[in-house]
Amino acid sequence: MKEVLLPENLVIKLEEIYRRLQDDYGNVADALKFSCSGCSDNCCDSYFLHHTYAEWAYLWLGFRQLEEVRREEILDRSRRWLQQCETAMKRDERPQVMCPLNEDGLCILYHHRLLVCRTHGVPAWLTRPDGREMRFPGCFRCQEIVEARFPGQQPPHVDRTPWLRQLAFLENEFLENKRHLQPKVRMTIAEMLVNGPPALPLPHCQRSLHNRPF
Repeated sequence: MKEVLLPENLVIKLEEIYRRLQDDYGNVADALKFSCSGCSDNCCDSYFLHHTYAEWAYLWLGFRQLEEVRREEILDRSRRWLQQCETAMKRDERPQVMCPLNEDGLCILYHHRLLVCRTHGVPAWLTRPDGREMRFPGCFRCQEIVEARFPGQQPPHVDRTPWLRQLAFLENEFLENKRHLQPKVRMTIAEMLVNGPPALPLPHCQRSLHNRPF
């Protein structure tokens, strides 16, 4: 296995996707007069799954900037997080455990947070490749705002489709147009941290050279 590192040109592309997505998020939040400020709830205890090697590698770019002691603390919290989630799922419950990157209500790797973390809160729509449309109502506070201000109406919302499509193109570029050949990613942030940075099997020609005795 060989670690795959996100090159600088793809870091720039990914951060541009994030920036434009957050512009959309901000426009919808302004239209709804929605803010997280003062909210007693915290979305960081939601059970989110992430699906790209590119974002996994981007998360590790930020994680490696922390001091070793901090990294070990977070990895320890991540292991405990996984145990708590496993316990909840054995009871057929959806896990609701605070993200191991959350400290005093704030994300330790805020700049390197992933796409799902950046879009949660306001209403969002998504059209899947098979044409099926998915709608997300937003967080509890946002749903209350929508019910009060837009009863029976279509509220302002973020369309995640173009940004997820661009992320898929970036992922394919990152994996050298061999995305369909690699194992699918379906991981929580804790799993991405505990499992280490993303790594892929060596190509057969390199594998033979790597294993050749000297």
